[in-house]
Amino acid sequence: MMEQFRAFWTKVVSPIAHLLIRLGVSADAVTIVGTLGVCAGALVFFPQGKLLIGVLVISLFVFSDMIDGYMARTTGTSNKFGAFLDSTLDRVGDAAVFGGLVLFYAGPGDSDLYMVLSLICLVMGNVTSYARARAEGLGMQAKVGIAERADRLVAILVATGLSDLLNLPILLEIVLWALAAASTVTVIQRIWVVRQQAYAETPEAGEPGPAA
Repeated sequence: MMEQFRAFWTKVVSPIAHLLIRLGVSADAVTIVGTLGVCAGALVFFPQGKLLIGVLVISLFVFSDMIDGYMARTTGTSNKFGAFLDSTLDRVGDAAVFGGLVLFYAGPGDSDLYMVLSLICLVMGNVTSYARARAEGLGMQAKVGIAERADRLVAILVATGLSDLLNLPILLEIVLWALAAASTVTVIQRIWVVRQQAYAETPEAGEPGPAA
């Protein structure tokens, strides 16, 4: 879903990217600053109950995810470390968003149920990413699931911001249920897909293995 808007947002952020390049800022530095901004927005404002402010701060820094990639491509500095750093810090930012909601429900949100749901979203979201990475490390594919990372992030930020702006906490609650279910189902799907691939490579009992 988010891929449809990538070209549009690339045009929006390209002037900022070119300015940073002229100033000598590296793509990796933008990645790190963006992650720190996301973490600050989630872990400083959410626990205080300032959900809308937190979402606005996070949204501002989320754009760094497009800026750093554009900068790396433009300057010809794309490399494996940059891709690794970007992917790793994306997970840190995602965890901070749901961690901030865990702290919100443990404090001003005052709900054990939704604190647990936020924690489930945090854990299963990271397991989803790990399952795919581990599968690819074993030479298999696990790019399946009912919600991509970008979709999950947009959904939780929009729901969190609107629930505070409109004073309708049920909006955030519904999305937490949906994301907890979607993340769990995605993990199960990826385990099943990898299992099929792994057993397809394994000779059945009684069949000769590969010749030595």
